[in-house]
Amino acid sequence: MTDTVLRISNVNKAFGGLQALSDINLNIEKGKVHAIIGPNGAGKSTLLNVCVGLLTPDSGAVTFNGGTNVIGKSPHEINQMGLARVFQTPEIFPDLSLLDNVMIPAFAKRDGAFHFKLFQSLSGETKITQEATEMLASVGMDDKLHVIAGSLSRGDKRRLELAMCLIQRPHLLLLDEPTAGMARHDTNKTIELLKKIKEDGMTKIIIEHDMHVVFSVADTISVLAQGAIIASGTPDEIRGNPVVQEAYLGGAEL
Repeated sequence: MTDTVLRISNVNKAFGGLQALSDINLNIEKGKVHAIIGPNGAGKSTLLNVCVGLLTPDSGAVTFNGGTNVIGKSPHEINQMGLARVFQTPEIFPDLSLLDNVMIPAFAKRDGAFHFKLFQSLSGETKITQEATEMLASVGMDDKLHVIAGSLSRGDKRRLELAMCLIQRPHLLLLDEPTAGMARHDTNKTIELLKKIKEDGMTKIIIEHDMHVVFSVADTISVLAQGAIIASGTPDEIRGNPVVQEAYLGGAEL
């Protein structure tokens, strides 16, 4: 029997009169890539925000690793439990080098917090320096260790942010539109990187509008429309589902 890393049970969330999430039930299986797709405004980012503690649902539960309910916990507490998220807009330290950017979350994961007054001490953290260097190499950026992060292209910023998440060794990685705004070249590089991470067995939830990305990396796809799950299945099942085609692309084939 496949282990469930994250279980979303009967989750509802409304903003005023708008029902953003309606009775959401999902099981995220260990080692799998679970994609969540749907048109703009379907509730995809709202669902991720509930999972990482940025929003509190009106009802329901989100249980992690066999039973811990994350509802009511802070984003920091949830991150320390082993959930890491890559946001739509890269969350990096633009004035610092790539190496420093990746060392900071490693330091925070080890000690439970990071204080910038301790920043100078990072240079003496040999183990973390080596680990950060290896992590940047794993995303193909070891030739840019001392480049200032703010000077990177959008695609490279996303790869840097991914390295910042991966060095935390999360049990579950949540990616919110990881290829948004990328040129096709950077998108293809990101697909290859996601495939590489998939081979390592890390569990992932991915929200993505680019169906080429979704069908390249996902094991399971769930479709959100108007705040509700209308279908879940393998990529082949979703690709041929007429209900999904109508809701997502007005009847056109995926």
